[in-house]
Amino acid sequence: MMIPMTADVKVWLATGHTDMRRGFPGLALQVQEVLRRDPMSGHLFVFRGRRGDLLKVIWHDGQGACLFVKRLERGRFLWPSVADGVVTISAGQLGYLLEGIDWRNPQKTWRPSRAG
Repeated sequence: MMIPMTADVKVWLATGHTDMRRGFPGLALQVQEVLRRDPMSGHLFVFRGRRGDLLKVIWHDGQGACLFVKRLERGRFLWPSVADGVVTISAGQLGYLLEGIDWRNPQKTWRPSRAG
């Protein structure tokens, strides 16, 4: 993934379903009207379609509008069901989300054994 992530960048998930026919202008309008955020802020705004297999991320990199799209061939993107319409996640959680992994509770493959 080539989305720039600095320490001050936040990742905002737009809860619910989004019309995936929208491009940057339509999604940026949704960021302003629904999320009450500035789409030109440099933060990342993530949207999911109704079927759950398509995700769009928009951000402004200081030079222009950027749109990242990913469709999973198998599985679904796990999505929060929060009433207020917006959730923030970390850059690490975004990485899990884009891989189709449960970003809310990722599991380590190694666990320390008890000292006996």
